[in-house]
Amino acid sequence: MPSTTSDSTAAIIAGAREQGRTVLSEVEAKQLLAEAGIPVVEARLAATRDEAVGLAGEFGYPVALKIVSAQITHKSDIGGVKLNLGTADEVGAAFDAIIAAATSADASAKLDGVSVQRMAEPGVEVITGMTMDAQFGPVLMFGLGGVLVEVLKDVSFRVVPITERDATQMIHEIQGFPILEGHRGQEPADIPALQDLLVKLSSFVEAHPDVAELDLNPVFAYPSGAVAVDARIVLSAPDDA
Repeated sequence: MPSTTSDSTAAIIAGAREQGRTVLSEVEAKQLLAEAGIPVVEARLAATRDEAVGLAGEFGYPVALKIVSAQITHKSDIGGVKLNLGTADEVGAAFDAIIAAATSADASAKLDGVSVQRMAEPGVEVITGMTMDAQFGPVLMFGLGGVLVEVLKDVSFRVVPITERDATQMIHEIQGFPILEGHRGQEPADIPALQDLLVKLSSFVEAHPDVAELDLNPVFAYPSGAVAVDARIVLSAPDDA
């Protein structure tokens, strides 16, 4: 059964609609997913340099900063992402550099600030998400992340809603599954955690017909647990909602 929409989730979607946005910020996307029980690395918005430094201290170092602006979608390309920041001075300097780079890239862009999140421990990278098929509706995708998904196109698909059995099959179907089982002495990934993530993602998509596209990339799979590091949610166009 799809989960019910919380008041805060409805408010985020309504707020984006009122502003004429179809792309949620990473902070908004992660808040929606976290409320659905999907494990994500928390990201919070810092509108000022001091707020960024304060959040970094609250999260604990190292942290990552990313520009938050509806007009800037390719953050890395314009210098809008700074990773592995280990001190308050580095965070402050990174905030200034990101704002300057974003302003230089698009002087007319509305800059909300930066998102601040703690750097996640590396794990086996996987990717999952949802696209809208004209015939079948929402379709979930799963595969290995990083270069492998771009080069090998090693992914599996299922139409929403999915069962736990469907999630298991999706994970086992990819050619790279041996990497998740443990490759060359590496510990195996937590397959049940990935199964649970896929089932919860299916429920989230089913409960939110406003969502037209969703990407979690990368998701770090650990020997115990899994967590989405980056999240992107695109809402349907107003005429389609």
